[in-house]
Amino acid sequence: MVSAGDFRKGMTVEIDGQVWVIVDFLHVKPGKGAAFVRTKLKNVMTGNVLERTFNPSDKYPLARIERKQYTYSYNDGSIYYFMDPETFDLLPLNHEMVEDALKYIKENMDVTISFYNGSAFNVEAPNFVELEVIDTDPNFKGNTATAGNKPATLETGARINVPMFVNVGDIVRIDTRTDEYLERAK
Repeated sequence: MVSAGDFRKGMTVEIDGQVWVIVDFLHVKPGKGAAFVRTKLKNVMTGNVLERTFNPSDKYPLARIERKQYTYSYNDGSIYYFMDPETFDLLPLNHEMVEDALKYIKENMDVTISFYNGSAFNVEAPNFVELEVIDTDPNFKGNTATAGNKPATLETGARINVPMFVNVGDIVRIDTRTDEYLERAK
């Protein structure tokens, strides 16, 4: 159990039978009246965001979130299969659960899956991935005077902005948290 006065960013708590992660918090001590904690919470299962105030002495149970590495195996329509590298068991997940990570993962790539009470609720791509550029405008002579960007489509279907010197067939390194080009892979 944790009191609302001890809330911190990233902490996961159970409130009203649902699991919430604390996105932001502020301890408020008004001149008159009792102190309170103003929070912004995100439901880990649905993604809904909620702003709520708490009495600092209210107590809530901590939610235990388990994070485990899996390998993306294949998809069959709208079901995506991930393999546990220790037991070789396949975990089927629906498209809604994996759609955020899909733009940066391909077969045989490792991902992190979060579980609460044995139920998967989130799939995260690695922080950095290397993917091939399959479509982008060609570079032309004289277009290097200014450092500009152009749109590019990656092999997974993701669209990002890349520097003018990147061509079709190049392997690029991307930060999946910010959707930004980092460098051409060596």
